[in-house]
Amino acid sequence: MQAPSVGGVMLPRGNGQSVRLSRGASLTDFAEKIGANPASLVGVMMNLGEMVTATQSVSDETLRLLADEMNFVLEIVSPEEEDRELLESFDIEFGEDEGDEEDLVVRPPVVTVMGHVDHGKTRLLDTIRKTNVVAGEAGGITQHIGAYQVATVVNDEERRITFIDTPGHEAFTAMRARGAKSTDIAILVVAANDGVMPQTIEALNHAKAAGVPIVVAVNKIDVEGADPTKVRGQLTEFGLVAEEYGGDTMFVDISAKQGLNIESLLEAVVLTADASLDLRANPEQDAQGIAIESHLDKGRGAVATVLVQRGTLRVGDTMVVGDAYGRVRAMLDDKGENVEEAGPSTPVLVLGLTNVPGAGDNFLVVDEDRTARQIAEKRAARERNANFARRGVRFSLENLDEALKAGLVQELNLIIKGDASGSVEALESSLLQLDVGEEVDIRILHRGVGAVTESDIDLATGSDAIVIGFNVRAAGRAAQMAEREGVDVRYYSVIYQAIEEIEAALKGMLKPEYEEVELGTAEIREVFRSSKLGNIAGVLVRSGEVKRNTKARLLRDGKVIAESLTISGLRRFKDDVTEIREGFEGGINLGNFNDIKVDDVIATYEMREKPRG
Repeated sequence: MQAPSVGGVMLPRGNGQSVRLSRGASLTDFAEKIGANPASLVGVMMNLGEMVTATQSVSDETLRLLADEMNFVLEIVSPEEEDRELLESFDIEFGEDEGDEEDLVVRPPVVTVMGHVDHGKTRLLDTIRKTNVVAGEAGGITQHIGAYQVATVVNDEERRITFIDTPGHEAFTAMRARGAKSTDIAILVVAANDGVMPQTIEALNHAKAAGVPIVVAVNKIDVEGADPTKVRGQLTEFGLVAEEYGGDTMFVDISAKQGLNIESLLEAVVLTADASLDLRANPEQDAQGIAIESHLDKGRGAVATVLVQRGTLRVGDTMVVGDAYGRVRAMLDDKGENVEEAGPSTPVLVLGLTNVPGAGDNFLVVDEDRTARQIAEKRAARERNANFARRGVRFSLENLDEALKAGLVQELNLIIKGDASGSVEALESSLLQLDVGEEVDIRILHRGVGAVTESDIDLATGSDAIVIGFNVRAAGRAAQMAEREGVDVRYYSVIYQAIEEIEAALKGMLKPEYEEVELGTAEIREVFRSSKLGNIAGVLVRSGEVKRNTKARLLRDGKVIAESLTISGLRRFKDDVTEIREGFEGGINLGNFNDIKVDDVIATYEMREKPRG
């Protein structure tokens, strides 16, 4: 096969050679890798029916299309790999315990509580930490991730356990998956009266995918209809066999409401950790870990709940969390008290970051502020490029003009602001999963944590976007600005209300669908000839009603003789009328259409807009 040429310039041919590119790379990046002129690659893309500039971030599919054309094998570097390579360029190893075997010390297990909605996850965490989280949740749904450490006594020795409280509703699947990745053990809560439900299986699959041992808490044993044995039987089908049935999964029957057997559950967690896992970390190295939750606090700025996984985090350390960085000004523990340092498996709230990181972002401590800033900026640029590439709607040159002219592609532009990054992320992923057909797309122009600002309104004004405020309001002059510019700002405190309203808006953007509704039929009994009006049908209305100005078709011996006729005249005796009902006689004029005979049937109908399901 010959190498492609553009404008007489021969381009390099890959012969199956591999090219590695990061997400959101441009044609210029591709050209550098293969030693070609970026302009010539733009020409190749035009020949392939894709209109792309040399410096534009393009999607993985577009890059693959180009690579295939030039016989190169494209490798898209995964986000994790990109991050590892970035850190290696600064001589930083992430995810490894430094030092020798003797430097490692035992750390507490990190536990995520999972299960179906309403099976008592939050009540269980409540009972464990003796505080009330449920009361403060809108709609009774846990909408934020928190982390708490508790102590229990096992074999006369005090042992600590760290709990990550992941939201349980299905809208938070993405966050819950991340919760499992930062977890050593999962507690699967199953209500004894309900048994295994869809989200129970979903949570179980997340835990299995993350490769974490599972302890089953059979809750609500005090409720009428409770059957813990049935739960054990149901979970056997999913590979969780209770110890008493010869398996290796610990089942504990509890009542979170009554506080029954909570100590036994904590003991089961510690015993499972001891039996299945080697939980040790080096507390002497620079701290590394994961951000569990983050939000913008009015008095404190950007704050993040982080879980230290190895090393010790101290006040004054310089840290990078995702694309945020800063010097740790203060740290608070789960009781809201100031602490100076946090060792492995300890969750703390960190103050002093430049901006709000994302839930699930990795954090690490570095020696210099400059290094932290460089890593954060490179991560932010990489994410921005990937987002730009995702946003582009792909068209071929042949259909681009037609699609735009015909309005075949419509977009609902959204800006999402929320009180915490986890909520924003969950709302975004739920909205992007809405499917109301191919005609309408959702486009998230911007998402962020904090109040709706004037710059958000500016962006919405320029792009006809709707602004969604989730548990936040418009700050300062942003509300007046939105009113002045006519920007639609919607406020929500329950995620499902937001999803339902956006779905309804999407359905409203779809072109209306119409269906034919039969109104009435009339049998022609006599034909009158009029020099002024043409032929007039003397009819008896057999069913429904016949209305003036509606559509009609003429049937003869059951066959359609004429379509798209109009009832242009309607009379009862000598009076003009607007309708004739079933059982009554009258005269019908079909405008210029005169081919009517006795015994023909006039069927009238109208087109009505179909409600979208």
